[in-house]
Amino acid sequence: MNVDVQAMARRLQESLGTVIVGKESEIELCIVGLLCRGHLLIEDVPGTGKTLLAKALARSSGCSFERVQFTPDLLPGDVTGVSVYNPQQQTFEFRRGPIFAQVLLADEINRATPKTQSALLEAMEEWQVTVDGTSHPLPDPFMVLATQNPIELGGTFPLPEAQVDRFLLKLRLGYLPANEEVAMLDRFQSGSPLGSLEPVTNAAEIKAAQEVCRDIYCDASLKEYCVRIVRRTREHRDVSLGSSPRGTLGLLHAGQARAALAGRDFVLPDDIKEIAANVLEHRVMLRPNAELRGLTAAAVLEEVLATESVPMTGRRLA
Repeated sequence: MNVDVQAMARRLQESLGTVIVGKESEIELCIVGLLCRGHLLIEDVPGTGKTLLAKALARSSGCSFERVQFTPDLLPGDVTGVSVYNPQQQTFEFRRGPIFAQVLLADEINRATPKTQSALLEAMEEWQVTVDGTSHPLPDPFMVLATQNPIELGGTFPLPEAQVDRFLLKLRLGYLPANEEVAMLDRFQSGSPLGSLEPVTNAAEIKAAQEVCRDIYCDASLKEYCVRIVRRTREHRDVSLGSSPRGTLGLLHAGQARAALAGRDFVLPDDIKEIAANVLEHRVMLRPNAELRGLTAAAVLEEVLATESVPMTGRRLA
């Protein structure tokens, strides 16, 4: 299937822009995640549009959508599904859980216990869930958008490193500037525009676009650049745990997706550099004494990106 990735992404951006006010870069990150077959962790205070963004993305992409409200009493089977005994046939039947959707919103994911959080690990990495020894494939495309509140700690369970590492991108929506907040009031005065949102693409076109992105050319020097950035996070004096190899791979795939959004068939250094913070920040753990000094993972990455030499390359030579 031939697909114009840039045109498809533009339709998605315009569609999401009719619902989400003033968040063009965040919308682009969502589309990058979709094209990379990646998952998104959205961390922000309540009321900034996290749930609305997930619903709008599912509706605009023509994908099936499910929302799970994570709570301390949520069980793994409430997410993945359970085997139920059928007395008529005298066999166990698998009842699918909400995870069998193409776009899954895991709302307030850090409110669930580690046991329930771990139910997503296999799904996010292998696109399948295993229940009672039987593996069940997930739909394609499959994307998890998880939200968490950064300021409310009571009754929460911080995500373990293995869970966090499975998110390709982390983003924050933040508050709107005053003029955009006024525009939001105008747009939502008589009702939510989400109800009138129509699909602008479909699962088949998205899958084809994902294949196109994986074939985007990336020069060997740019791959070395990705590795150098990630290794710097591991060797930094203020970092106790740097990015994993999954983060290196995420940098490459995100750079390919950004190139496709720009209508190019090759990756530029800026494609890597401009998205590196979103790919790597949540994978970097600081030493306790660095945190006491007020240092942040974002500041460490800013230092790394500012001091690491950037290759002057991009287009494939004939």
